[in-house]
Amino acid sequence: MIRNSWWLTPGAAPWAIFVRLSLAGVFIFEGYQKLAYPDILGAGRFTGIGIPSPELFGPVVGVLELLAGLLFLVGFASRVAAVPIIVIMLVAIISTKIPILLGREWWIFSLRDLDRYGFLSFTHETRTDWAMLCGALYMLLAGSGRWSLDNRLWQRTRSQSITR
Repeated sequence: MIRNSWWLTPGAAPWAIFVRLSLAGVFIFEGYQKLAYPDILGAGRFTGIGIPSPELFGPVVGVLELLAGLLFLVGFASRVAAVPIIVIMLVAIISTKIPILLGREWWIFSLRDLDRYGFLSFTHETRTDWAMLCGALYMLLAGSGRWSLDNRLWQRTRSQSITR
């Protein structure tokens, strides 16, 4: 049964709510903005970066970020929601931050105009990406935690199986 799946277990981390809320606070609004302002934050931005098929991936990423953010907010299927966020953050680092590290265009990805490039600029520019990537990895491994919809559903499922 899907409810007994590891993917929907809440985990035992009582303070996971803070990680969930930080992820929700970023991805609900970032996803929405990719959809609301596609020319500057969605497909248009993806075109400038060098992401292939930006007209497809701009809205897809926006929807995934918005939905994952909402799932993080209520603590439902946070492990599942973490998977696309991990992929999105890895693509963001590879496509926008590796060129900064190298100081030149890399592979199919363009280089933004910055005052400086190299390792320190890379670490500065990736600070939010790393935080969101680590938060999503935490959600994948630890689950939604005690104060989550997953926990309520898990407790209900376990109590029903005990009474049978």
